[in-house]
Amino acid sequence: MDDAVNLPKVELHLHLDCSLSYKVVKKLDPSVTAEEYAESFIAPQKCYDLADFLTRALKGFHLMQSAEAIFLVVEDLFEQMKEDNMLYAEIRFAPLQHLENGMTPFEVVQAAEKAVRKSVAETTIECRLLLCTLRHYSETQSMETVKLVEAFKGSFVAGFDIAADEAGFPIDNHLSAFKYAEEKSIPCTAHAGEAKGAESVWETLKFFGPTRIGHGVRSYEDERLVKHLVKNNIHLEVCPTCNVQIDIYPEYRDHPVDKLYRAGVSLNINTDARTITNVTLSREYQKLQETFGWIKADFYQCNVNAIQAAFVSDKLKQALLAKLSMAYGYL
Repeated sequence: MDDAVNLPKVELHLHLDCSLSYKVVKKLDPSVTAEEYAESFIAPQKCYDLADFLTRALKGFHLMQSAEAIFLVVEDLFEQMKEDNMLYAEIRFAPLQHLENGMTPFEVVQAAEKAVRKSVAETTIECRLLLCTLRHYSETQSMETVKLVEAFKGSFVAGFDIAADEAGFPIDNHLSAFKYAEEKSIPCTAHAGEAKGAESVWETLKFFGPTRIGHGVRSYEDERLVKHLVKNNIHLEVCPTCNVQIDIYPEYRDHPVDKLYRAGVSLNINTDARTITNVTLSREYQKLQETFGWIKADFYQCNVNAIQAAFVSDKLKQALLAKLSMAYGYL
């Protein structure tokens, strides 16, 4: 197989505030040393659980409390994606986490959207933003977030997500937001089947109705659910290294990504949190090659799946598919 770094890639599950390089952290806070960065921004290879893992996002939130900071972080992430040979990416974040210094939620999204717009124009990478509500948010906060997606319709803001600790908080506060999204035809994804089992995916599909599931790997525990995902073309945004890191699986070889893929589930490969997990998408590809024997055709298929599941127009999907096929030598 060609060197994984050189393969064009599509990433759908990528958290902005969990992907700050040391370079941009030093710009935002020159006092941070390499040792402090490694301790506070990067999680250990094994965390106790998802909640433990998520504590490493706090420093990133704290540094991203101005339009200028958000702009720099987006710009930095585009540099990282360029090194990974990214073709298309969807970057997600929770705008209500960035209000400490007086910005309004609208101003937060405006800053991120402007930064993405500029970076897309200056690179070969297509990109969209997804806005996240969080499991511990109130119904009011969840509604405020989904209405921001509607307010930015037609821009580089493309969809709605629910993230954070699924094991610690019920779905009740977010039913209204997903109902609103359905009424307004807002594309939705939702974190599920990560910290909780297959029942979490069933619940999320039933009450939120997303076309994609963030993670969703615990679906493999229920054969009926796997068949349901295949039949209904529900796409899984799989993040293998992160799942092993939060101790869902003991080792990479124990991860069900290959089994789900061979079962015909639409899925693609993602980093989730480049900094917290300390991984690139190229490295994920290398691990899949080394562990499960994936070849170029497998990565091509996963990227085709991702483009087909992306929250963009059919016209852009066709353009991306043409670029992908040409780069992989299938056109």
